[in-house]
Amino acid sequence: MRGLARRLLAVEAATPTSSGGAIDGGARVQHEAVRVCEKLRISLTRLAGADGFASLLGRSLALARVEVPSLNRITVKPDCSMDGLDALAADETDGGARAATALAAHLLGLLVTFIGEPLTLRLVREAWPDASLDE
Repeated sequence: MRGLARRLLAVEAATPTSSGGAIDGGARVQHEAVRVCEKLRISLTRLAGADGFASLLGRSLALARVEVPSLNRITVKPDCSMDGLDALAADETDGGARAATALAAHLLGLLVTFIGEPLTLRLVREAWPDASLDE
């Protein structure tokens, strides 16, 4: 799942709105990890509801914090958005890539655990229909 997480982050990083948290025309541009989680949230809330997604995201963040302690600065808000990821990315030498990969990989890994790999991959393909996600 880590490889898939990296590919999803790369797809989001390559989108026109990806400036790694920079200001674009006065609007705040979201970090690619936030956009990956947001796209998965849309698909998953249909499957598991908002509370189910919030639980998965919170658990993913807890697991990722073990690998990347700087994620301790990130909080999941009640609306399932994340606070602090853009600031973390600005402070990290790798732009938050390690943190983003860990978070996305754990979210995907939990999905595989709970709903299986085929359904997880189907949800990913629905969220990124035009992306080539094969290794």
